[in-house]
Amino acid sequence: MDLKEFESAIEGLGVLGIRVSQGGELIAQRSWDEECRRNIYSASKSVTSCAVGFAVQEGLVKLSEKLVDAFPDDLPAHVGDCLAAATVRDLLTMCLGQREAALMGGQRPLYAQRDWVKLSLALPFEDAPGTKFVYNNVGPYLAGVLVQRRAGCTLVDYLTPRLFAHMGIQRPTWETDPQGMTFGAGGLFWTLTELHAFGQFCLQRGAWNGRQLLDGDWIDQCASKQVDNGADGYGYLFWRGANNSYRADGKYGQLSIVFPDRDAVISAVAECRQVEKLMDAIHAHLVPQL
Repeated sequence: MDLKEFESAIEGLGVLGIRVSQGGELIAQRSWDEECRRNIYSASKSVTSCAVGFAVQEGLVKLSEKLVDAFPDDLPAHVGDCLAAATVRDLLTMCLGQREAALMGGQRPLYAQRDWVKLSLALPFEDAPGTKFVYNNVGPYLAGVLVQRRAGCTLVDYLTPRLFAHMGIQRPTWETDPQGMTFGAGGLFWTLTELHAFGQFCLQRGAWNGRQLLDGDWIDQCASKQVDNGADGYGYLFWRGANNSYRADGKYGQLSIVFPDRDAVISAVAECRQVEKLMDAIHAHLVPQL
């Protein structure tokens, strides 16, 4: 794969590394900085989605479960109709029913409340769940908490024997809430190689080294358009994109983009403030070569 036109298109965008695989083989890579673990921000959400998938697979969680049943001790004094109707599935689609985003990066250090589960559920649920797309960290955070409570361990401890160890990923750092629960909406630290391997795991529909770790149907659901977001659609904590792609997508250009039709994965880590230009360069200069 020729990277010259891509490199020219991303000049000055702060891209730190790129990896391209097709047919399970690495066909291109380039690094502009050492490969160390970096915050992959909201790409962490897609990893949390897989944790939910494992929990569903093991009978710990059901998507149809109501939040009022999943979090009975954390509810506000008054439970409105919209909160009463919300389910675990709604935690994964950004259609929770809250009109304002919460637990975002600039908000988390400022909360006086230490119990973020109670804080999250006390926020107004003003729309019927499943009706309006509002990008919000509350859903993936609560989804991660539910898995942790049902499994009796952190997301790192839960995913290590089920996924990370199989992929050769040594125990990673992952942000926690004030009570020590893994923050499933962000804050996982991975290298580009680790992020890229996760994309390959998704491309292989939950299989790794010939072993089916996570039900392929779950990956299909994650990758499919579950709700309308005004663009290409949104799955279960994965973004849909051009060329029938889906991706784990973190702030400042932490990307692992899966192209099932081309049996390919393109991943990047960056310190990019113009991510749309990075995405355009990937689709204009790399995808046509697959």
